[in-house]
Amino acid sequence: MNVEYIKAIIEAVLFAWSDPISIKEISKVIDLDLKTTERIIASMIDEFNFTKRGIQIIRMNDYVQLATKPEHHQYIQKLLEPKQNKGLTQATLETLAIIAYKQPIPKSEIEGIRGVKCDRALSTLIEKELIEEKGRLEKTGRPIIYGTTLVFLKTFGLNSLNDLPPISEFQLLTEDEEDIKDLFN
Repeated sequence: MNVEYIKAIIEAVLFAWSDPISIKEISKVIDLDLKTTERIIASMIDEFNFTKRGIQIIRMNDYVQLATKPEHHQYIQKLLEPKQNKGLTQATLETLAIIAYKQPIPKSEIEGIRGVKCDRALSTLIEKELIEEKGRLEKTGRPIIYGTTLVFLKTFGLNSLNDLPPISEFQLLTEDEEDIKDLFN
């Protein structure tokens, strides 16, 4: 193996590992003696610094790690700041309510109740960890069934699903909503 190829392997290992890793372990992985591995890593450290890259290899005793350079901290910090926690759309809230009251429930049933596709709403609810896959139905296609999570309970201040208000407490405004009420009963 040529030195450039070995450097590429070391860089890939450092990137994939992300934590500090011993130079001895790297030398085992790339099947080189310890002194040669140390020399190549020292060369890589110099190259990373010389070429003004956004990352560096830091050495701590007999360990090395790939890290960002301190001068880029402010930019990384912006990325890591908590994002605005956007609320749920009406469609997503409707989907969540259906799941909360009818769980476990497959997507086709949710779409039957709402009368529209719910892929995006389900995706958002899964991403926000408010719902999760609870298994699959034992029928053709083995559709996924969805249910709420502990995050759902925590978010809405509920101890259990039994704390959900009964559907009968909701004021229904239209005949269509009366049909929805019947679906929940």
